[in-house]
Amino acid sequence: MNPPPKPLPVHGREAVLRYNRADFDIVQGGDHVRCAVSGKPIPLDRLTYWSAELQEAYANAAMMTRRWVETHGAD
Repeated sequence: MNPPPKPLPVHGREAVLRYNRADFDIVQGGDHVRCAVSGKPIPLDRLTYWSAELQEAYANAAMMTRRWVETHGAD
């Protein structure tokens, strides 16, 4: 049996995703998400960094690290 099809992207609209450890599921179609740190849009085809724990996306590795330090402390 094949998995159900993923929703097609809707251009110009922010997507709603469910972030998993290795990938993400599209809950509501769109073509981008917002970086949790900078607020800048991230095209879905360039989305590389996110937190399954916090259910957030990040524009780059530095923003992901910054958010991790904010939420987990710099031990």
